[in-house]
Amino acid sequence: MDKNKRRFLKGAALYPAAMLGGGSYGYYYERKQQVKRHYDVKYPAGLGLAGLTVAQISDVHLGRFFSLEDLRQLLQLAAADSPDILVVTGDLFDDLQKNPAAVHILDEAVDLFPKGIYFCLGNHEVYRDWGRTKKLLEKTRVHMLIGRAEKVPGTELWLAGAEYSFARDEESFRTEKAEMVQRALQDIPKEEWGQTILLAHHPEFIDDGAEMGVPLILTGHTHGGQFGAFGIPLLAAFKYNRGLVKVKDSLGYVHCGNGSWLPIRIGCPPEIAYFRLTE
Repeated sequence: MDKNKRRFLKGAALYPAAMLGGGSYGYYYERKQQVKRHYDVKYPAGLGLAGLTVAQISDVHLGRFFSLEDLRQLLQLAAADSPDILVVTGDLFDDLQKNPAAVHILDEAVDLFPKGIYFCLGNHEVYRDWGRTKKLLEKTRVHMLIGRAEKVPGTELWLAGAEYSFARDEESFRTEKAEMVQRALQDIPKEEWGQTILLAHHPEFIDDGAEMGVPLILTGHTHGGQFGAFGIPLLAAFKYNRGLVKVKDSLGYVHCGNGSWLPIRIGCPPEIAYFRLTE
């Protein structure tokens, strides 16, 4: 056997071990390490919004790989940096047996965030008997923003939440998401859209929020691809896959998620994102 072939076979023998090692790292370590990311976002001056901080979690996927205790710890970890508001951009309630207890845990956590917890709908809530979970949430202090908006008490900031589109073709999806964003903003005076944050589960709602002049659109759904290198997702299945994106004069954010369906992450840790409003 020649020298080059021997070297190749020796290297090839390392591949299974490397894959096993990477998989073990992604399963046992990285998927459980919540990274905190902080961003400043400019809003119009004179509204008193400077310094207001919004924390975002998303795609918890409560269930086999994310327990009720994990949820409780995540909420405490998010509160540790003293944000004013927590927003949840869908796919938290993903286990029929655990969803009721998760509603109770989320309600208890409202006390950790001075200006409240706000929730918008993801596709997995719909898959897991959303009607039942919705009735439970209606009895709590959690603000459900599903095709509606609320002004945050004691501030000039609006939070709006879009529904989730299940349209099957591209044209229907574009039409439906535009209608859903319009519906989410309909109770806000048009001149105040510039002092609004839009919550939506699917990242392509960023385009529609930007079209309406909303300065910040917070989304999830993609899990950041779950695999990446140097901050770039290896499985880029969506128009927007991870992190901050600039569209027109607006910023969109695609959250990497806090849980997962496939219980492994490499180069794409779960995260808590914080957005501090500036003038």
